[in-house]
Amino acid sequence: MPDYDYGINERVVQIRKKMNCIQKTFAEPLKISTSFHGGVEKNHRKVNDRLIKMICLTYGVNEAWLKTGQGEMFAAGKDPRLERIIANFHKLSPPLQDYVMDYMDWLTAYYSKE
Repeated sequence: MPDYDYGINERVVQIRKKMNCIQKTFAEPLKISTSFHGGVEKNHRKVNDRLIKMICLTYGVNEAWLKTGQGEMFAAGKDPRLERIIANFHKLSPPLQDYVMDYMDWLTAYYSKE
């Protein structure tokens, strides 16, 4: 049996669920495979320092909380939904980015009339 804290693995699951991600969409920006991520969630893989840093940077997670469970899940001042939007936006081609921006402008205008 591995010698490490299983609590950190459970906190990774909590983050993924809070972000409303399936394993694949959670793992992709972290540059890990879905099968590796599945191993983390099943306590078969260790959450190493590189993965901790990637999760914190990608999803705005409070590193102390991820490591120990102490404090708030997300770093102060960061909105994980906004961070996810930005990360996904950067994956799009420039024409698709323009489309997304136009659609957001339309949505904002439409809902501000109500």
